[in-house]
Amino acid sequence: MLEIHSVSKSFGNFQALDNTSFDVNLGEIHSLLGENGAGKSTLMNIVCGLYTPDTGSLKLHGETRVFKGPQEASAEGIGMVHQHFKLVASFTVLENLMLFYNPGPNFRESEKIVIKKSKALAAELGFSLELESRAGDLSIADQQKIEILKVLIAGARIIILDEPTAVLNDDEATNLMVLIRKLADGGSGVILVTHKIREALDHCDRITVMRAGKKVHEVLPKDVDALGLTKLIVGENIVSSPNYTNDKSSLPLIEFDNISMIDEIGRTKLSMISFNVHGGEIYGIAGVGGNGQTELASIIMGLERPSEGKIKVRDIGDVTNDTSIKRRKDGVSSIPVDRYLHGLSGQQSILENYSIAAVLRGELGGWLKLNKTLARSKAEEAIKSYDVQGVNNVNQRASLLSGGNAQKLVISREFSGEPRIVFAHSPSRGLDVRAGAAVHNKLREARDKGAAVILISEDLDEVMLMSDRIGVLSRGKISAEFDAPATRSDIGRAMV
Repeated sequence: MLEIHSVSKSFGNFQALDNTSFDVNLGEIHSLLGENGAGKSTLMNIVCGLYTPDTGSLKLHGETRVFKGPQEASAEGIGMVHQHFKLVASFTVLENLMLFYNPGPNFRESEKIVIKKSKALAAELGFSLELESRAGDLSIADQQKIEILKVLIAGARIIILDEPTAVLNDDEATNLMVLIRKLADGGSGVILVTHKIREALDHCDRITVMRAGKKVHEVLPKDVDALGLTKLIVGENIVSSPNYTNDKSSLPLIEFDNISMIDEIGRTKLSMISFNVHGGEIYGIAGVGGNGQTELASIIMGLERPSEGKIKVRDIGDVTNDTSIKRRKDGVSSIPVDRYLHGLSGQQSILENYSIAAVLRGELGGWLKLNKTLARSKAEEAIKSYDVQGVNNVNQRASLLSGGNAQKLVISREFSGEPRIVFAHSPSRGLDVRAGAAVHNKLREARDKGAAVILISEDLDEVMLMSDRIGVLSRGKISAEFDAPATRSDIGRAMV
């Protein structure tokens, strides 16, 4: 269905793709794997018309094509679900779906078709979406569902999915992969860009591995196992295993006492949540997306205030109404789920994004007399240490980094001091095997130095791997707590 021959693409001096080839057949799910910055998203952005290649060619059903934009690619039946969503936050779910659907002369009839299609697809996927909800009010997981529906409703025959299950729970991810297989069996070609090795092995027909902008391997799932595939991707085996601690001899470092939140139209988002986290432990919060994770994260980061309840930090006292800047000065570091919304200022430089935490800690002089030489040195050292790729110089805009490398920049900044309390919301989302393991090690290092670590993740494997204690968030309440090691079935029952 699609052939890419010897494609190259540069951004300034950065070679994103180097003589890369790829193809997908009718009825096939072809997985594209590689580390962050390997060129996967750039290659797919060429396929869907966002980028034009510098050299090379693209053939669609045997004919050479050059797309001048995404609309041309979409008209030819190519649809891409991007890792970072392309939704209009102020529009409803239905309005976002209508933007992507090409309505006929009768708008209302087209609207009825979209409503019918979206409800049928959502039911088939096991999704639950309110079409009149504002997109910006939805959880990250629900926004992902809208993106998937957009492409399917538009009737794409070549479907590109960039990390589609990164923010879905186990059941949602399984339902999605079943639907993807149905689409392939029905005559579509599916390209699955993922960091989940097991997903590629279990659900794909072919696997292509990219490294540094080049295609380096193509294998069949039956010919490789998880360890072998990891080695193809990163050149070595990286195995992460649980490392629990149950030392609670000290008083809690942070306490959440009966935290509740009611939104502006009177809906209860959080109800009487109470838990505490000791220094030297990781407290994981599991749950299906949309059960209060977004609201709890905003409260922990100081972006919103609870309607009721108190947050107390040992030796400081009541911090319930403290701003996010005050939280940071008190030793709280935050890794938000949406790195571009809450983690970075995309139009500012990499240097500025990295340095802001050190400026607030007073380590780089004052606002009026900033030690720029020291700031540059620290930023360059962090970029090297955390393997942030795609950086020509530290003065380039942060928005030019790929999703995984943007996450690495956020994480390097948040661990640049000695945080007392670390909050991480889906910290390994969109990261490759090596980078994900590095993040987990950093969280464990912070714990082992005495920090209290709060981990919210809709990836149950991540919660179970990392947590010393686990709280389950369901309908805005902590429905159960478990000491590690907990069983998957017990946590699953508490989640529903």
